[in-house]
Amino acid sequence: MSEIITAICLVAGGLFAFVAGLGLARMPDVFIRMHAATKAGTLGVGLIMAAVAVNFADLAITVRAFAGIAFLVITAPVAAHLIGRAAYREGVPLWSETAIDEWRAHPDARSHASAPGDKP
Repeated sequence: MSEIITAICLVAGGLFAFVAGLGLARMPDVFIRMHAATKAGTLGVGLIMAAVAVNFADLAITVRAFAGIAFLVITAPVAAHLIGRAAYREGVPLWSETAIDEWRAHPDARSHASAPGDKP
């Protein structure tokens, strides 16, 4: 039974990793590419690490695998947010089909000020 679960997790993780790579190659701007890589990549690596934990069924390996998954789930969204924020502040253009730019109305959106009272 563990071989079936391992195989399912590995195939699903590989597919999500493939989708992340495809998203990096095919998406039109840095923000959408980053979104595809973060979401699909995190799920893909998480499933592969879960497959490792199920396959080896050793407490030490399982703890390491789930610690790696937890670290990835915590750090990947934060890193993607910071990269996207830096790209927006540096003036990286949005895709021409982007319908909503919520930061356009904020006067400090493109400056380096993090709060209205801070000086850029």
